[in-house]
Amino acid sequence: MPNIKIFSGSSHPDLSQKIADRLGLELGKVVTKKFSNQETCVEIGESVRGEDVYIVQSGCGEINDNLMELLIMINACKIASASRVSAVIPCFPYARQDKKDKSRAPISAKLVANMLSVSGADHIITMDLHASQIQGFFDIPVDNLYAEPAVLKWIKENIPEWKNCIIVSPDAGGAKRVTSIADRLNVDFALIHKERKKANEVDRMVLVGDVTDRVAILVDDMADTCGTICHAADKLISAGATKVYAILTHGIFSGPAIQRINNACFEAVVVTNTIPQEDKMNMFLRRLLPIYRMKILKAVGFLALGSLQAGASFRNFHLLYFFILFFFLSLFL
Repeated sequence: MPNIKIFSGSSHPDLSQKIADRLGLELGKVVTKKFSNQETCVEIGESVRGEDVYIVQSGCGEINDNLMELLIMINACKIASASRVSAVIPCFPYARQDKKDKSRAPISAKLVANMLSVSGADHIITMDLHASQIQGFFDIPVDNLYAEPAVLKWIKENIPEWKNCIIVSPDAGGAKRVTSIADRLNVDFALIHKERKKANEVDRMVLVGDVTDRVAILVDDMADTCGTICHAADKLISAGATKVYAILTHGIFSGPAIQRINNACFEAVVVTNTIPQEDKMNMFLRRLLPIYRMKILKAVGFLALGSLQAGASFRNFHLLYFFILFFFLSLFL
């Protein structure tokens, strides 16, 4: 019976260690270094012959270097006779480049899918893809898992007025996500139509829905520079919302994001740790207004590898919940 081997890339070693700890396994030995010309070199430090290998690498930080490192690790394990290689990519890189939105634009998400397949990956596990159609870019199995169960749990446990809340999508593309959550909570939903002329810049927002005297909960798959969610929060308050929360799966928080959130009117900003958040949390804690503080909570995550059944080959395991993600819940009180 093949054994399980879990290897960590350089992007998020803390998450990889949590996965291994939850499974009662040791992380596989791997050495990553760069040559003087900045080429990436990976050395797998133990045998993977006949094993089921899982490589954890998120699309964050030095994205291009980390993507190349992942491809090399997959290929190294494959040519070392691993039985199967699965790439666990909590935050999928280049997911926002999923379509031709103008002439001669690349579909980079499709290119990344091709690269993962060619490198030797047999299976992809990811979380809250920016566009679900990216699953169709692959010719290998893809499991796109959702943070929705944890979102529902957090709302019920941490927002006393949740029965009087309204779930809001900051753009039309997230309408399906928020309607699903609203239906599960038996509350209303709204969405904000935005006109964007340049990337990361929002020119105008139109609120569709009534948020008067309600707690508004913004839900989105990712936040980068946070211009959208901060403008959305201002729009909701001006439209009569009593409080505004933001719940995000992938907290990229680049550029002026932290400053914008610190200056915005959020009661809380909640993110998962598909991307490392420690440095950002320290930036929140160093804010000038002492009334605010960061509180870290833990919740069960939903990336799943399989059900450990005695005598069964791991390759035949059904996809069930596998504890990979702890959620960093950034709570401003």
